[in-house]
Formats: sequence, C-alpha cells, structure tokens
Amino acid sequence: MAVDIIRISHLVKEFKTANGVVHALDDVNLSIRHGEIYGIIGLSGAGKSTLVRCINYLERPTSGDVFFDGVSLSQMKERDRREVRRSMGMIFQQFNLLEQRNVLKNVCFPLELGGMKRVKAEARARELLNLVGLADREKAYPAQLSGGQKQRVAIARAIATEPRVLLCDEATSALDPNTTESILNLIRDINRTLGITVVMITHQMSVIEAVCDRVAIIDQSRIAEEGEVQRIFSAPQSKIGRELILGGDVRQEEFGASKKIRVTFDGRSAFEPVIANMILGCQLPVNILFAATKEIGGQAAGQMVLQLPENEADAMKLIHYLRDRGVNLEEVKNSDF
Repeated sequence: MAVDIIRISHLVKEFKTANGVVHALDDVNLSIRHGEIYGIIGLSGAGKSTLVRCINYLERPTSGDVFFDGVSLSQMKERDRREVRRSMGMIFQQFNLLEQRNVLKNVCFPLELGGMKRVKAEARARELLNLVGLADREKAYPAQLSGGQKQRVAIARAIATEPRVLLCDEATSALDPNTTESILNLIRDINRTLGITVVMITHQMSVIEAVCDRVAIIDQSRIAEEGEVQRIFSAPQSKIGRELILGGDVRQEEFGASKKIRVTFDGRSAFEPVIANMILGCQLPVNILFAATKEIGGQAAGQMVLQLPENEADAMKLIHYLRDRGVNLEEVKNSDF
C-alpha cells in the first residue's frame, strides 16, 4: 500500500485586500504518495501557486493543515518547519538564478547557506551539473544560457540539498515545446533514479499527460476532481475537467434529433480501430460530432460523441456491436456535452 509523504487536510487560505477578503483556497484535501509525480492543474487564478506555497509553508494557511510524513506542519516550531522546507526543493517558471554567480556557484548557493564547506559544495554541484547535462557549462553565467539550460541549473540547485520532494511551479511554461519535453524527461529521470516525489503545478494538459501518475484539477479555489491520470483523461467528471481535457467548443454545437452516444476509451489498446471496425462490421455510417482521444502508455484514453442513423434498428445495431465488445458508452443529449 502506497504511503503518503504529503497530506493536505481541509486547507483554507484567505487574503485580506482593500476590496475585501479573497478566498484563494477553500477546503482543499489531497494526498501525495511517496515517489510519485503528482499533477495539480487549473486555469489562471484557480489557486495553484497559492497551494504549492502552502505545501511548504511559504504561505501559512488560514485554517486546515499540511502533514509531511504524518507530522503536522502547523504544530511544528518554526525551526522544525525550516528543516521540512529544506526537504522540499522548488523550481519556478522564471528560473530565479543569481545573475552575478556562474552556474557552479548558483548550484552551490543552497549548500553554502546550509554551512557546507566550499570544496565539498563544489564537488556536489559538479555531480549535479553532470546529472542535468551541463557539466561543460559550470563557468557560464545565466545570461549566457538558453531557457532550457537555465531551468536545468535551477533543477540542479533545487535538488542540491537532497530534498525528498520537488515542487515545480509552472516549471515549463516559459519554454518552447522541444525544450519542455527535454525538461520533463529530466524530471522523470530524477524521480525514478533519485526517488524524489514530484509535484507539478501547471496549466498545461500536455505536461500532466507526459509525466504525471495522478492529477488534481483545481477550479475557483476548490478541488473539482482528482485521481489516476488515465482515468481522469478518459472520463472527466467535472465541468472544468471536461473543458480542460476535451475542450469547450463541443458545447457550442447544435445537432439533429437522432440518437447520440458518448463512447469512452479507458484502457483499450491505442492501436485497435474500434470505430472503423464498427462501421465496417455493421455496414452503417456514423457522424463523429466530437473526439478527444490520446495514447497514454500504449492505451487509448478519451471520448467520442457519435451521432447514429435516424433509423432506430440501425442505431441499436451499432450500440449492440459496441456493447458486445466491452466498449463503454452512454446515450447523451445536446445539453450533456
């Protein structure tokens, strides 16, 4: 049974402003397991960054609690919280490197703050620069680096103190797609080889799909739904989940009066042409009104909305074909999708 390294219980965070109280987080409950990559996704302003800052107590919650390895952070003395914070490395969208220090000295910085001797700190920093693929750039300054190289330095610095958790707050948002892929591969490798639990805060569905084991969708300061990535991608239950994963355009369409069904793919081989086989097998056409499917680990995930022929017998023939093959489906109305 997986053990939680972080548990968030009934967490509330409010900010007092000139215009009144802003409810940034409202009764958030989450559990993050040892060794997993956990995604937290939502639109801008949903509360993602506030949540990650509450996890390491850079922001103190208004109420509720955060538990690290079963111990309440709210009940700790400040010096103990600082030790827990050292167990949580953090990387950001804007890298936050020290411009006046070269790459090696940037990675050494948290080690120096912890009192490590210079020779030992530099040896550790060189190990980490090798790990992130920048062993030949230790004397370069941040201004001489690309965005991807800067984020690699930031990752090396974040794991220099051997944290147990790596918090990534929009860590790939400022990067181009190819660089994003390389950074995500690096984070996945660090997770697997070093056993560091990773929390990915993002608004990019592609990031969740690429590396995360489980995901929570946050909407208007609350958790809308959470679970295994494949399950959430296959059949999002919340309105915001459907908008993020399936897209919002389908709700704007108007269709005819014939029967419509939603087909859900949640584990079938991505290489099995289900709909094509149905059309060939039944010798009947269908109208694909909407489709949002992805391949995750060689399995199909996602949904299609199909409009069936107006003839009731033909429609039922297609439905029976799918049901006989164990395909998940349900009849939908225009207002249901």
